[in-house]
Amino acid sequence: MEIIDVHIHFSRIDSFIRTAESISRLDYSREGFIKAFKEANVVKAIGMGLTEQRKGAFPDDTSPNPMLLDLDDLPRGLYLCPGVNPAALKKNRDGELEKIERIIREKTVAGIKIYAGYYPYYVYDSIYEPVYALAEKYGLPLVIHTGVTYSEKGLLKYSHPLTVDEAAVRFPKNIFVVAHLGDPWHLDACALLWKNSNVYADLSGLLNCDKTEVEATIRNPRETAYLAGILAYADVYDRLLFGSDWPLVPVLPYIEYIKEIIPEKYHEAVFYKNALNVFAKLNEYYEKI
Repeated sequence: MEIIDVHIHFSRIDSFIRTAESISRLDYSREGFIKAFKEANVVKAIGMGLTEQRKGAFPDDTSPNPMLLDLDDLPRGLYLCPGVNPAALKKNRDGELEKIERIIREKTVAGIKIYAGYYPYYVYDSIYEPVYALAEKYGLPLVIHTGVTYSEKGLLKYSHPLTVDEAAVRFPKNIFVVAHLGDPWHLDACALLWKNSNVYADLSGLLNCDKTEVEATIRNPRETAYLAGILAYADVYDRLLFGSDWPLVPVLPYIEYIKEIIPEKYHEAVFYKNALNVFAKLNEYYEKI
């Protein structure tokens, strides 16, 4: 089965580099990416644009818009979801929007990333309205960080998945992808999907560990039954997408973990077809990893 990973990182962020070295224990490089994703039969991946201007600064108010991928040369089959820095947008709205639109026109862009919680703005804040207009204009979904932030500088009140509800209602022509299933507010995220037909969720970042720990989690029924039960109760498999959050976890064992919590009859949808429906631009980009 071919797989699309809708949520990875490929940026020179200090916390990602340290995580790859000491927690997930993987090769966080172009070569490491190609080897790991080919072994896992991941044919396309979407990189969440993210930058910091000095070591450890993320979330960095000084990062320019849009935030891109900056780890070595980009491999084939890796597509861009540029990140938005609302702090820079607030200072120079028209100029920053122009930069974002230029990248959308020039690069193989699959979506736009909003780092709710990392930056102190609710997703329904008026600062994002012109970004949502751009997303609608170019047919791009908006990927929203939800749940716990990977930085103590983040504020969780901005990243709770239910904050996306107001944005989904106010901007019904936009598609929103709730990243990380709102981890740890999984049931709240599912309620959001029940209610709003323009909201989807990716399953990235539910584990942050190395291969050995992922395999131990899979062998422990208690570890997989909780999420499997929530997803079965929610029954929104047509709006769930596979994502890994690489380099926070090695991709191949994480695929096996997600297979444990998704019934087999939905594997093709969750691991491949739903991604093509949501990230429609992937149908135009033919290069594979």
